[in-house]
Amino acid sequence: MFESAELKHKLSDKDYDAEVPKLREALLNAQFDLLEKKDRSLLIIVGGVEGAGKGDTINLLSSWLDPRYLDIHALSAHSDEERARPEYYRHFRRLPPKGKIGVHFGSWHSMPIVEHAFKRISRLQMDVALARINQMERILADEGWVILKLWFHLSKEQQEKRLKKLGKDKKQSWRVTDAVQDV
Repeated sequence: MFESAELKHKLSDKDYDAEVPKLREALLNAQFDLLEKKDRSLLIIVGGVEGAGKGDTINLLSSWLDPRYLDIHALSAHSDEERARPEYYRHFRRLPPKGKIGVHFGSWHSMPIVEHAFKRISRLQMDVALARINQMERILADEGWVILKLWFHLSKEQQEKRLKKLGKDKKQSWRVTDAVQDV
């Protein structure tokens, strides 16, 4: 399914370095415009395959933007409290207020996809869950949240290379578990 996403776009280091200052300035200006107007919030949802650079990208964003107006949440397994609450409780309580940017590392759309990929739910159950998600996102958009979803993809070969490299790095090897390698 994601083979069509492998577009092979490349940017040279020189071209990247030339664009960074303009991009950083534009992002900061956009952040301060959002803060000044306080008419909406931006929610950035980051997902994708292991080893694709999601964490590095979130770290880069947090270094480029003003962290006082940035809320970052890593969402992993549900806590006992979250399992006892309504379905989207954990996400709603972490939504950024008007004028701020929220970043969710993992989010509501990941679980049904993962559950279906590991054959724990049927295609129909996944479709029903995704339809509920679409409805919930429409409500958020109608209330003034702008939702930006970033999906990080790697070819299987690139993912294997990156996971091997991470596994050999003393500071990063903790990230490579049997569950990650089986994905």
